Amino acid sequence: MEEEEQGLTQLIGDIYDAALDSSRWVAVLAKITKFVGGQAAGLLSKDSVSKSGNIHYQVGLDPCFVQLYSETYWKFDPVASLFDYEVGQIVSIPELVSYEEFCGGRFYREWAKPQGWIDAANAVLEKTPTTCAYLSVIRSEAAGMVDDEMRRRMELIAPHVGRAVRTGKVISLRQAEAATFADILDGLSPAIFLVDIDGQIIHANAASRLLLEKGDFLRSVNGRLTATDTQADRALRDAFVAASETAGKGSALPIPDGTGGNRYMAHVLPLTVGERRKAGMASGVVAAIFVRKVEFETVPPSEIIGKTYNLTPTELRVLLAIVNVGGVRQAAGDLGVADTTVKTHLARLFEKTGVSRQADLVKLVAGYSCMLVD
Repeated sequence: MEEEEQGLTQLIGDIYDAALDSSRWVAVLAKITKFVGGQAAGLLSKDSVSKSGNIHYQVGLDPCFVQLYSETYWKFDPVASLFDYEVGQIVSIPELVSYEEFCGGRFYREWAKPQGWIDAANAVLEKTPTTCAYLSVIRSEAAGMVDDEMRRRMELIAPHVGRAVRTGKVISLRQAEAATFADILDGLSPAIFLVDIDGQIIHANAASRLLLEKGDFLRSVNGRLTATDTQADRALRDAFVAASETAGKGSALPIPDGTGGNRYMAHVLPLTVGERRKAGMASGVVAAIFVRKVEFETVPPSEIIGKTYNLTPTELRVLLAIVNVGGVRQAAGDLGVADTTVKTHLARLFEKTGVSRQADLVKLVAGYSCMLVD
């Protein structure tokens, strides 16, 4: 477990490296693929207006098949249904479409099967009413279908990939201008510092300024970024010097808050001279520092129920509609489907949960909700 945690920390740092230098995405995808337990991966997007599907970065795929995907096969890819899922959800092929239907379709027969691919774990990274960006990690026939361990590992890294993609889009170092760069950083939710070799703060965005005002674990001393913990402060200084000497990989540094209750992680990302110039930053800037709190994310009760009873996303939506809206007719109206469709899913819910009445389903959901209440 400790080895996994160390590997995850380093991987997260690499992911945020790619936010500042998009050329690193291919190498990062290779590490994500290995960590998750897949054989290939890609960052993709679909646009329902332009009717296009794009593989922006990929690893492990034959270039000829990448071209075929962009030209033809994206139209048959079942991930088009990801528009119906929430950001952060991990969805495999059998959850998107009947696997029998998938194997009989053109996408599998002409694109996936020739490459030996049988399944994929997909994570929605961001979406708008017309576009959807997602991370897809593909499983080969030899590795088998997406399993619980693969899902667990995808859940660990997907939020960071999403943040890195959004941050990279906003920063866009190749296009940012000096006059607007500070405003761009202020619009980002992560705490971000730009520092020189001595740790002098060249810029701190709004989230970073809040951390400095509290002074719990990071402070500005004569304009220099310092940590209240002596060991962490020494590590920060060393990281700033290292960032000035190399344009290589960043480093991840744990920073205690002094109370023993919380831990934070600072990702120190070196910036090359070219990146600084293109972004219009002061020449003295050597690194960007991303600061985040290390914490467990509370799993929503609905997600716990779905995993406990192996419910499909549609079955879970029907269950919640029955609980929150009412009977079959009301749930059908709320979901915009026929009564018979709700009844079909309701029968499966009874079978999977072991209850036989709608009232019992309400009690079941209420019991899981109470688990999270003191």
